[in-house]
Amino acid sequence: MDMKAASPIRVLIADDHRIVRRGLQHILNASPGITVIGEASDYGGITEILREQPCDVLLLDISMPGKDGIEILHLLKKREPMLRIMVLSSHGPEQFAVRALKAGAASYLTKDGAPDELVEAVRVVARGRKYISKGLAESLANHVIEEDDQMPHEQLSNREFQTVRMIASGQTRTEIAKSLSISPKTVSVYRSRVFEKMGVRTNAELTHYAIKHGLLE
Repeated sequence: MDMKAASPIRVLIADDHRIVRRGLQHILNASPGITVIGEASDYGGITEILREQPCDVLLLDISMPGKDGIEILHLLKKREPMLRIMVLSSHGPEQFAVRALKAGAASYLTKDGAPDELVEAVRVVARGRKYISKGLAESLANHVIEEDDQMPHEQLSNREFQTVRMIASGQTRTEIAKSLSISPKTVSVYRSRVFEKMGVRTNAELTHYAIKHGLLE
């Protein structure tokens, strides 16, 4: 394909760390046929940019302030079904990849990956395909094989999983309710479900589990 003749792939970067956004922007803008149209640090910033200009690929951090990456994925796929979304994460694929792909992500990459792989993934995803690295493919295969022996947190709904991460990060019931736009009573319901499914009795036990299994940044 003649990169000079083709329209550039328009990429939006969404990450709450400025230094990460600038690093990604440097890598992508240096690649022929790719241009970064903007940066966002939260869901509101993403939607504001998407209202103003078209975008082919969104690079989305899994851990965002307020609404987290999985919830943003769900919202954006309803709002912009043709938008191709690539999830970037500091976590290994075993924690979040399956959730992200089920939510509509076209790719899942870890932030310690090679810049060349990121560029290749953007090009593949922009063509309407999914990009699955060899390491992720192996992890997903193992996940399918071991599906009958799931970890407790893998049995949670996305909203319950969000609640786990927020409780473990020290947020109060009121803070969680505000972030998720639900009532404190509903947060308590999610908390009770989480405790039952995961077999824990206190927030301290839940926090210990989250840290041990890498569910927090």
